[in-house]
Amino acid sequence: MATPPEAGQTPQRSLDQRMDALRRANEIRSLRAQLKKDLRLGALAVDAVIESPPEYVQTAKVFDMIVAAPKYGKVKATRLLNQCRISQGKTLGGLSERQRGELVELLRSR
Repeated sequence: MATPPEAGQTPQRSLDQRMDALRRANEIRSLRAQLKKDLRLGALAVDAVIESPPEYVQTAKVFDMIVAAPKYGKVKATRLLNQCRISQGKTLGGLSERQRGELVELLRSR
């Protein structure tokens, strides 16, 4: 019988649970890398990704997605986010409707 974890202690995981988590993390990393590659090559538009992000990029930072797109460096990405009053650490899943709408509109107008 497993003992309950003490306060502040992470729960014990079996080897299978840890391997499943590792496998899922690696799969998400691969999908995100492919998405960034598609953004860099122009096969995908960054505004479309931000408007309706796939499940595997919900926890990715908006800043990183914008920087992955061509013609956007750190300075332009920071300026865009500041203009929409979005923190650089904000994730795609954490954007409010106002923030998402303003950012998509701004990206499409450029």
